[in-house]
Amino acid sequence: MPSRLLFSAFLMTLTDTVAWYSMVQGADQRPNVLFIVADDLNCALGVYGDGVAVTPNLDRLAARGVVFERAYCQQAVCNPSRSSFLTGLRPDTVAVDDLRKSFRQTTAFVDDELVTLPEFFRLQGYFCRNIGKIFHNMGETQDRRSWSVDEVLYRGTHAADTVYANTPPDRRDPLVKKAPVTECLPVSDQAYRDGQTARLAATMLRTRAEDADPFFLAIGFWRPHLPFVAPQKYWDLYEPQQIPLPFPEEAPTGVPEIALHASREIRGYDGIPADRRLTEAEIRHLRHGYYASISFMDAQLGLILDALETGGHAEDTIIVFTSDHGFHIGEQTLWGKTSNFELDARVPLIIADPRRAETHGQATRGLVELVDLYPTLAHLTGTGDKLSERLEGVSVVRLLDDPGATIRDAAFTQHQQPFYGPRSNWKAWGRSMRTAEWRYTEWRAIADGSVMARELYDHRRDDAEQRNVAEQYPQVVGQLAALLAEQFPVVAASQEQDDGQR
Repeated sequence: MPSRLLFSAFLMTLTDTVAWYSMVQGADQRPNVLFIVADDLNCALGVYGDGVAVTPNLDRLAARGVVFERAYCQQAVCNPSRSSFLTGLRPDTVAVDDLRKSFRQTTAFVDDELVTLPEFFRLQGYFCRNIGKIFHNMGETQDRRSWSVDEVLYRGTHAADTVYANTPPDRRDPLVKKAPVTECLPVSDQAYRDGQTARLAATMLRTRAEDADPFFLAIGFWRPHLPFVAPQKYWDLYEPQQIPLPFPEEAPTGVPEIALHASREIRGYDGIPADRRLTEAEIRHLRHGYYASISFMDAQLGLILDALETGGHAEDTIIVFTSDHGFHIGEQTLWGKTSNFELDARVPLIIADPRRAETHGQATRGLVELVDLYPTLAHLTGTGDKLSERLEGVSVVRLLDDPGATIRDAAFTQHQQPFYGPRSNWKAWGRSMRTAEWRYTEWRAIADGSVMARELYDHRRDDAEQRNVAEQYPQVVGQLAALLAEQFPVVAASQEQDDGQR
C-alpha cells in the first residue's frame, strides 16, 4: 500500500475493532465463519448477474450481505492468488508465483511467524476444517497445520474430476483420447467433487452442536474451473442460442502483444482444435458449459445455506463467498485466466454478517483486494488485536456498515507472461493497478527491468477494456506510474529472476 495511505487504513482498522467490541458488549459467543471459495468464477456472471446465469442461491446470499462490486485478486492464477489471500501477504512477499511452490518453503519467515488465515482462527480456539479446494491442489501446497482435522476432497487434478476419468478405460468413448473439455451426462451431483463437498459440509453444519467451539469452515468448490462439466440438468437450464457470445470478442485496440496469451489451458483438453480459431458453434457450446458449471456450483451453495439454517447457525455465522480470480470465456480473444485484464483481476465477493441487517442486500463500489479478507475476518470476529503486523491487507468492515465509503485508492494485480511453461520462457512482469476510473498496467522485462509496454484503460467510458489509451493520456500515465512504483519498486534483474527460495 502506498505509504500515504497507511495511517488512514490504521485508523479504519482501529475503529472497526472498537465498534465490534461495542456491539457484542462482553458476549462470550464469537461468530462462526463460513469461508467459501469458487474456482475461476467470472465476476460478470452469477454474483453480479448478467441476466442469463441461473444462480438463485448466489442471489439469496447477496440478499443477506453486502456485494463488493470492485474486488480484485493479487495474481490471476490459482496457487499465487490462494497463497496470497490465505496468508494475508502479497505475491511478492509470500514469493509464490507459479503453480507448484509452497509458501512454507519460499517465504523468509520462520514457521512460527507465518500464520495462515485458518491457522490464525485455530490458534484463537476455533474448530477449523477444510472441505474441497482451498489451498492449491498441485505440488506441496496443502497445509495440515492450518486445520483442526485432516483436509478432505482437496487433492487431484481438475481433469480427474470427470466421469470420463472415473470410467474404466475399456468402457470409455474410443473417440475421446483425454479428459473432455465438457461433459453433459445424466448423472447425480455426487458424480463430481462439488456435489460430494457440499453434502459433507452440509452434514457438519446440520449436526454441529450450537454450544460447541465456534467454527471456521472453509469450503472450496472446484467449479466452474475447466473442464466445464456438470450434470445434464444444469445444462438444461439454458437455451444454447440465448447464451450471449463474448464481448468484446477481439483484443483491445493498441494492446501490446505481451499482455495476451495463447489460451494454452483450454487447449489441453479433448475437443479443442490446436490449429485454428474456434467456430461460433464451438464458442457457444463452451460458454454453455461454463454457465452450466456455475449453476451446478450454485446448487451446491444452496445445500450449504439450507444446512446452515437447519443446524441453527444462520444467525451466528459470517459468510464470505469469493473466487480465487476471474476468467475469460472468449472475451478479448482469451480463454482462461493469467492476464492483468479486468475480467481476470476482478473477483466476485459477498460478505454476509447477520449482525448488520441494515446493509443487507446492498452493494459497494469501494475498491478492495482479496488480501484484505484476513484482517477483515479477524476484526469481524473480535480477534483483530491478535493480528500480525506483517499482514499487507486492511480491514474492509467499514464498507459493511457504509457501502458508500472509500477505503482504498487503488487495487493491485500482477502477472508474468508467457505464464505456462518453464520459468526460462518468462519475458516480462506486468504490474497493474485499478483505480475508480482507470486500469494502468506496466510491463517490465525480466532481463533488465526496462519498461516494455504500458496499457491504460478508461473505465469511465470503457468498462470492457476495448482500447488502450496510454498514448492519448500521458499525464494520467505519469501519475499512475508513480503510484504503481510505490507499490512495486523497481527490482534489480537478479532479484526478478530469483526463484523465490529465500
